[in-house]
Amino acid sequence: MAKKVVNFMCTAFRDGFQSVFGMRILPKDYFPAVEMARDAGIRYFEAGGGAAFQSAFFYCNENAFDVMDKFREVAGPDANLQTLARGINVVGLDSMSTDLIKLHAKLFKKHGMTTIRNFDALNDPNNLIVSGKAIKEAGLQHQMTITIMSLPPGCTGAHDADFYEQRLRAVLDADVPFDSLCLKDASGTCTPAIVHETIKRMRKLTDKPISFHTHETAGTSVLCCMSAIEAGADTVDLSMAPVSGGTCSPDILTMWHALRGTDYVLDVDPQKILETEEFLKNSLSEYLLPPEATKVEPRVPWSPLPGGALTANTQMLRDNGILDKFPEIVKAMEEVVRKGGYGTSVTPVSQFYFQQAFNNVMQGPWKKIAEGYGKMVLGYFGRTPHEPDPEVVKIAAEQLKLEPTKESPLAINDRNPNKQIAHFRDILKQNNLPETDENIFIAAACGDKGITFLKGEAKIGVRYKEKPAVKVTSGNFDVTVDGKAYQASLDGDKVVVNGKAFNISVAPAGQAAAKPAAGSAGAEIKSPVPGTLTKLLVKEGDAIKKGQQIAVLEVMKMESPVPSPADGVVGRIAVHQGEQVVTGQLLMTLN
Repeated sequence: MAKKVVNFMCTAFRDGFQSVFGMRILPKDYFPAVEMARDAGIRYFEAGGGAAFQSAFFYCNENAFDVMDKFREVAGPDANLQTLARGINVVGLDSMSTDLIKLHAKLFKKHGMTTIRNFDALNDPNNLIVSGKAIKEAGLQHQMTITIMSLPPGCTGAHDADFYEQRLRAVLDADVPFDSLCLKDASGTCTPAIVHETIKRMRKLTDKPISFHTHETAGTSVLCCMSAIEAGADTVDLSMAPVSGGTCSPDILTMWHALRGTDYVLDVDPQKILETEEFLKNSLSEYLLPPEATKVEPRVPWSPLPGGALTANTQMLRDNGILDKFPEIVKAMEEVVRKGGYGTSVTPVSQFYFQQAFNNVMQGPWKKIAEGYGKMVLGYFGRTPHEPDPEVVKIAAEQLKLEPTKESPLAINDRNPNKQIAHFRDILKQNNLPETDENIFIAAACGDKGITFLKGEAKIGVRYKEKPAVKVTSGNFDVTVDGKAYQASLDGDKVVVNGKAFNISVAPAGQAAAKPAAGSAGAEIKSPVPGTLTKLLVKEGDAIKKGQQIAVLEVMKMESPVPSPADGVVGRIAVHQGEQVVTGQLLMTLN
């Protein structure tokens, strides 16, 4: 009897990169591996969308549309190139209007994509209707998706086979056109039994192809894939080392091995896949591979943190010198999930969960509501699967100054002038930028950072391995600063520059016992949290009032305003826009 061939999509170049490197990988470093994977016989790739869209602009100084064009060129004309979209959020963290949702599909078709996997983190059928129809109208394949996970122990009311079947029936009843279905477990926490039962029920409801997606984060990915295959799934998502296992999808070779001796087979040449993996490992050898990316996290079923969000968040904690807080934040996520309405822990909800847990650890439980989390429990992203905790809803309404709503978020967005194509066209015009469809969508999906990229002011923010520092305590040097040459000599804690001596000391950021500059006086305004100073809203000599915003910090992808503690006049500004600051670091003085 012939064995059944199990299809697979290679997630290495999108979800794999997201789960290990926060998608901060320069295309020039991985496209040769895409070519090699193509030559190894892989014809189905995840090629963009999701976090890959914004990351190209934010960290790689690349235009995501150009990257998609190049992926098509390298993968060949017959490859199925799939991207990830988040319902009415498409590839942004905030929801969009109907005209932008349609523009997203049109542009992704234009730039060489074949299929869009379309999901909603709340499994709200209303969020899949307009986005699904837009995908089909653009001439793309629509892979409609149900997002899954396990709830913390003791929680009931969603995320079981009955719930998933009910949500799927609701989408089918809404007559959303689709070409295939996907069961997507971004946190890798759903149990094999629920995966098997759910796909069995899906198979009874449709004869269209079914895909299954999971991660190894909780240690059960291969078992869940086997359960999915035995229940009737046609395709599973697999990755390649060094971006497989751990926080990623299971490896192609691992799954090939697991199927040996069964009635199923992956139609691959394992030797060619092995050679491709070795090539990819070498291509990425200079990038920082965080140790948590390759581990199974036993606590994840209590605090479902997706692989794609886990390392992105630990890297931000690492950047800010507070990685030691990670275990406490993950533990705090459990309460955040329990009280948040049971949205599936997948972007953007996974980020909302982590941001709220971060705030609860750093500022005290529920003292600061993360904007995304607050809007979610208040209903501004759609109906959560379960009613959120009433006290948390009350706190969110008070802090965000918003009333709870049951209105469709798409209806709200469609009457918001700041979420229309015309608004983003005006922003481009104000910045003297070409008003192309691509630029309009970049401005809408990426905000200020998108404009920074389009103006040619973006910087590369990938993370490479640290090379051992060479400590120099003495010697003579030629130093060039802003094109001007200086002669300097170093002797311990003394440096002489062009004949003038200075006493110096060096310490990690935020730890130096710096003396105030001569003439400074009055209050010191210090950073309340670690983050990146994205906006300085005042200048030296400005008169300001107590409570006035004087700066904005970006903390774990959240904007955190810094208010003035008192009336006064800005004295010395001690930081620069774009600088990374730590808790307690001096921002400015107030006279």
